[in-house]
Amino acid sequence: MTEKKIITVFGATGRQGGGLVRAILADGEEEFTVRAVTRHPDGEAARELKRLGVDDVVRADMDDPPSLVPAVEHAYGAFVVTNFWEHMDAEREKAQARAVARAASHAGVRHAIWSTLEDTRDCVPLDDARMPTLQERYKVPHFDGKAEADQYFLDEAVPTTFLRATFYWENLLDAFAPQRDPDGTFRLSYPMGDSRLSGIAVDDIGRTALAVLHGGADFVAATISIAGEHLTVDAMAAALTESLGVPVRYRPLTPDAWRAQDAPGVDESGNMFQYYAECEHRFTAARDVAAARRLDPGLQSFATWVAGHRDALLDAWR
Repeated sequence: MTEKKIITVFGATGRQGGGLVRAILADGEEEFTVRAVTRHPDGEAARELKRLGVDDVVRADMDDPPSLVPAVEHAYGAFVVTNFWEHMDAEREKAQARAVARAASHAGVRHAIWSTLEDTRDCVPLDDARMPTLQERYKVPHFDGKAEADQYFLDEAVPTTFLRATFYWENLLDAFAPQRDPDGTFRLSYPMGDSRLSGIAVDDIGRTALAVLHGGADFVAATISIAGEHLTVDAMAAALTESLGVPVRYRPLTPDAWRAQDAPGVDESGNMFQYYAECEHRFTAARDVAAARRLDPGLQSFATWVAGHRDALLDAWR
């Protein structure tokens, strides 16, 4: 019997990493086995991974480089994702990516997938007054920092696929859930105007990553940008209304009005949405849905995702 190849999955208890864990566990080819990385191997999220069938759960912390070495030792591949929203510091996120790239290089990882994003300054330069500059040198730090971190994987000569996803539809369950108005209507207020928002389900990110791992050398050094669908927020609201049976309306704010809200991270998210809107054609053109479906034949449309999450959405919005 051929020994399975170990895939070290960083962020295994999160959305993207969790999507890949589920994809590997469900994979009929059984080429790979999961090594799930978490800072809290005794926590409830790690216990849930074990209940799903993950036998190899290890502790490592991207802010603690020595802890990363055993996490990638003897691994064939690694899925690397960082969580900017936990600390909202692009420099820290870049340092985390550099540490993982070095560990993967030293361990001889043969195929890494780095979950990255575009450099928004290619579309909105730093001196462009349309949106504020954040953290002194970025327009959308969680995009731009990841884009800069691409170079670490190249410098460390790690065979890497650069996977660019987009807005998770799962954000509708928490961070970007609609607000309920006094009349019972649910209101989406993203500052997107009439522009289309590219979105994707996290399970499709996981299945795409698995397809990339199966493809091996064919995808090394490639940049793969994916989305499940490009929709105006008005069309998203209509799809939600139809599937959930509750009224959902789009009432857009301006980017400045969004950033003026009294909530954590609104400068960052306001710039993100403004980038999505003002660089719509560039962003959506890079994400060919038909090409994404060739990698992930089960790629979900927004309506399909909503139908599959109907109860969860209604529960989250109560």
